Formats: sequence, structure tokens, C-alpha cells
Amino acid sequence: MFRQMRRFKQQVSEETCRKVLREQPRGVLSVLGDDGYPYGMPLDHWFSEAENKLFFHCAKEGHKLDAIKACDKVSYCVMDAGFRKEGEWALNVNSVIVFGRMSIVTDDEKKREICTNICRKFTDDEEYLQKELQSAFPRVCCLELKIEHMAGKLVNEA
Repeated sequence: MFRQMRRFKQQVSEETCRKVLREQPRGVLSVLGDDGYPYGMPLDHWFSEAENKLFFHCAKEGHKLDAIKACDKVSYCVMDAGFRKEGEWALNVNSVIVFGRMSIVTDDEKKREICTNICRKFTDDEEYLQKELQSAFPRVCCLELKIEHMAGKLVNEA
């Protein structure tokens, strides 16, 4: 169902893909938007390795949610910061593309876990976290991306 990578020599291992998803804080979610136009937006994520799912938080209404309700098939792209080999100018970047189905999380306990884990990717300030959960939690929607296919590659800018 999913295409094989054309530049297969650049393909990275599943563990490298999982590392990128685990360590990077954000990526670009792409959905089928209004009138069939693709709609991509940057989002923060939390990768639950135990569940092999990606989780997100967002507002309770908007273009993204309308698109997901109309078609739950999405893709999500994440890149690492890259590295340069000694003596070279070109940047080497690992990128991962995930394909899957997105759904809205309705369980409040799970939503709290998602929001907590996303926040902890950016700060370990427990007071800030609790304040955000207290003030913003009632307004948050959480999304779950069930991974159906994942592929990554190492790209050299040169």
C-alpha cells in the first residue's frame, strides 16, 4: 500500500526514525484541507514508544480539526537539527515521514498525560506545567496518530 523509498541507499533504520520522533519536539502535520488543497502546519508532538503513536494538542476547533473529521488520513514529517562532517559545508539531516490515521482523544486522563509529556519536552518547570494544566486544559483538544507506515532517510544538502 505504501511506496518503497526510491533512494533506498539513504534510508535509515527504524531505530533512527524512532530516535528522531522521540527527541525532536515538532514537525509538520499534513491533512487534506478545504477544496482538496493540502494543508500543512507545524505542531509539537509527543511520541509514545510503548503505544507506537504520536500525540498532539490543539484548539477545539479550526481548519485542522475540520480536515481530520472529513478525512482521517494524515502524514507527519519530522527532521532533526542535522550535522556536518568535519571539513564539509553540507548539512546532513535525518527526516522521518509517518503516515497514519488521526483521531480525537476523548479520555481526560489520557489528554492530561499527553499535555504533560508535550510540555516536558520544553521545560522541567513543574510550577509552570501545573499552571498550564489548570488554566488551559479545559480548552485543549488532543489528537492521536496511529502509525501505519514510517520511513526515514539521511539527506546530504550537497
